[in-house]
Order: sequence, then C-alpha cells, then structure tokens
Amino acid sequence: MLVWSVGEVLWDVFPDQERFGGAPLNFCANIQRLGDHALLLSAVGDDERGRLALDRMRALGLDTEGIAVAAELPTGAAIVGTNAEGEPSFVIPRPAAFDALSLDETTFAKARTSHVDWLYFGTLLQTDEAMERGIAELAAQLTTARCFYDMNLRTGQWTLPLVQRLSHLASILKLNESEAQTLFGLTNGETTPFVLETFCRVWARTYGIDVICVTLGPDGCLVYQAADETFTRTPGYAVTVRDTVGSGDAFAAAFLHGYTQGWSALESSRFANALGALVASRAGATPDWTLAEVQAMSKPR
Repeated sequence: MLVWSVGEVLWDVFPDQERFGGAPLNFCANIQRLGDHALLLSAVGDDERGRLALDRMRALGLDTEGIAVAAELPTGAAIVGTNAEGEPSFVIPRPAAFDALSLDETTFAKARTSHVDWLYFGTLLQTDEAMERGIAELAAQLTTARCFYDMNLRTGQWTLPLVQRLSHLASILKLNESEAQTLFGLTNGETTPFVLETFCRVWARTYGIDVICVTLGPDGCLVYQAADETFTRTPGYAVTVRDTVGSGDAFAAAFLHGYTQGWSALESSRFANALGALVASRAGATPDWTLAEVQAMSKPR
C-alpha cells in the first residue's frame, strides 16, 4: 500500500522539552513501520527546528522528497497543554512553514503517474482556502486513491463548513467522541440528545463515507460500516499512560493497514487500539515499538 500524506510538520512544545510530531508525520512513521509506504507532503523552515525535523524524518526512515523548505516562515510548533477532560490541547501559531507548502502542476503531474492507494489529510492545513483547493485537486488527480480524513479538530483552527466539505472527500473518516458530539450539536441543536450511533449513521449517509472510526480513549473505539450499516464496538487495552500525543495518529495508521489487508472491523479495531495504547504508554508522538508487541497485545483473549 502506498499513502500520500499531506499536512503539518511541527514540534510539540511541552513544558520540559520539545518533541517532533504533527499528525500527518506521525501517521507516516507508523504506517511505514507496519510495512506500508508513505510520502509526506509538507514544509519546514530554514531554521534549526527545520534542520532537526529533516534529520528526524530520515532517522524514522521517511522519504524527505516531498518536504519543501520555506525560507521566510518558521518551522511549525504546537504548544501542548491539557484540557478539562485530561486530553492534550494545542496552541499552534500561524502562519508556519507548513502553510507554505505548494501543491502545483509538478505535484499533480507526479500524482497522475503514481499508483497511490490512499490520500491522508486532516483539517489544520486546510483552513487556508488555497490549500484546501490544492488538496481537493490533488485528490482528483490521484485517480487510483481513496481519501482518509483524520479530523483532528484544534481550537480556533476549523469551521463546520470546512469539515463538511472535507467529509465529502472521505472514504474513511476518523475522529474522537468529543469531536463527534461537537459536530452533532452544531448540526442537530444543543437540545437534541447525543447518540453516537445516530451521528455515525447520518454523517456517513450525508457525506457518502464508507467507514467512520470513532476513538473512545481508554474505552477503545466504535467503527461504523455504511455498506451494511453495522457497528463494531471494540474495548481498549489498559496501559499506564505516559502521554497521549500521537496515539490517535498511530491508531489511524494501524486501522488503515488492517482495513487494506481485508481484515474484519473487529480485527482492524483490536490492532489499532493496541498500537494506540502502546504509543500512549511511551513518551513522544513516534516512540519505538515492534510489530510483535502490537500483535501480542491485540491477540484475542
């Protein structure tokens, strides 16, 4: 499987240190470690963080061919905090180098001659209208590819109309329960009781989505398959959490890997929950792990 991933490269700035990350990059690092292939399209600054980012990408075994260097903008950074629910919160200064990514005719020409299976993207980069148009055109040029939309809503970095347009592109949508509840409230009114299954069924039907994955934190995930209107709820795995940054991106990579292998929703969900839990149990967004560890954790008991 070949995936093109387009989006931000940045440094997660914690109170005590900086760690390399960005959802599209984290996704690529994990999908490659699973034995698939990924090309990341992004940009870094001509600065110390940018040079370190390129070094870290190479150390992770990632191709830097799709990474531009933006001379006038700093490499992206996300100031990491914790919200009331104990989940990571992010403040991301804009514009950053990743905003200078150019999706031009050269990129589109390569897209037309590359057998890409999936295009992975999130929301953050596409708050820029030109970038949203560019990614939509890229999706159109990648005639063999389907789209995986990993929502990742960041405060102040999204709008409902943007999320709705991006949902129209998706074959697979991944989001967390809090995001689902927010979207449900915005589209149904705050007085309508939230039912996750109802959200999945309506959102998939409205936007033509094949599969919706909703992560539930330590409770695992819920997967809705539109073809037969089935729900698969899979419990999570108990681990001592070190930090959860990057665990959702690992989940996305593992689920897509299983899905494209023809695994059942239950098998893919177990595998994805296991990798997400392993990443959450270790420091950093792209910690070391082995396939044997994931397989051992996800093995039915």
